[in-house]
Amino acid sequence: MAIGLYIHVPFCLKKCRYCDFISYPYSRTAAKDYLAALIREIQLYGSFLDEVEKEISSLFIGGGTPTCLPVGDLREILKYIRSIFRLTPDCEITVEANPGTIDAGGLYELRRTGVNRLSIGVQSLADGLLKTLGRVHNAAQAGAAVRLARQAGFDNINIDLIYGIPGQTLAVWQETLDRTVAFEPEHVAAYGLQLEEGTPLERSVAIGDMRACPEELELSMYHTAIISLKKSGYHHYEISNFARPGRECVHNLVYWLNRPYLGLGPAAHSCFRGERFANEREPEKYRSRLRRGELRVADRETLTVETEMSETMFLGLRLLQGVSLAAFRQRFGRRLEDVYRSEIKRLTKDGLTEIDGDYFRLTERGLPLANRVFLEFV
Repeated sequence: MAIGLYIHVPFCLKKCRYCDFISYPYSRTAAKDYLAALIREIQLYGSFLDEVEKEISSLFIGGGTPTCLPVGDLREILKYIRSIFRLTPDCEITVEANPGTIDAGGLYELRRTGVNRLSIGVQSLADGLLKTLGRVHNAAQAGAAVRLARQAGFDNINIDLIYGIPGQTLAVWQETLDRTVAFEPEHVAAYGLQLEEGTPLERSVAIGDMRACPEELELSMYHTAIISLKKSGYHHYEISNFARPGRECVHNLVYWLNRPYLGLGPAAHSCFRGERFANEREPEKYRSRLRRGELRVADRETLTVETEMSETMFLGLRLLQGVSLAAFRQRFGRRLEDVYRSEIKRLTKDGLTEIDGDYFRLTERGLPLANRVFLEFV
């Protein structure tokens, strides 16, 4: 089975006020050091993996902000990946991009190197809310980024949006959805804002400088996104993700179906050969380990069958179709209905889940209460 490959680019021009991902300020020196270490990691995997394991069905370059790197660096990364891994003919190759870090020439070069999917971090089309989030772009630049991507030849574009932002109203959110649909992206991801502890935005809310979005309003925004995007022809296939038919994100499906993947770069996580492991978070430690020829360098966990079953459940339930009863039995040799009999009975009685044909899935009532459902399987 072909695996997914994730490359983490740990740089941003400026860290957003809500972000707690692993990222560092971009500098050319740091980027060169990162690139040399990443190439070393790719080469080490070349000697570590067998030929079957080198087959890649999806490649996702994320961050951080991958497009704060010069396009030549991204081209170099892709060159070395192709020298080691065997990409399937229909391999989905995604690069995350922020509107403030892309231009026509760079987008054209990315497309020319074989990148066939672009994920643009728009987040909002209201300038005031973009300032609240600490983004480096404005609404006009976001629209321009989509148009430039089309001109460069991208026919598979995702737009990331955030709702539940302090100061955001339902009317402003509806306007962002309407303008997003007008761009005609193939995919839209709409996420509720998480006020992560220790981030500048969370601290502003904690000290009363701004008010968190009320829970009821955030729920209304979620339902509004579902209604608006479905009406515009998007298939709601995962809790926060919507796609035109056939344009579901192949790479994210690897995660949600609990299939094997490798993560390269600082802080990248992997699930491979029955283990879960992570790279060093700090760039210098990451580089030092690689200089010693070490892979799987930080946290490491051997996955038990019980853990794999649990993860298959709470990841698979993110998908609107749910978890396949037949696929679960084929993978684990046991019936899902038997392994989780009491959990299914309890959740179904509460109206949060149902068995529909071959699938165990969330109900419409269960969608906004998904985290409560997931806890049953942790």
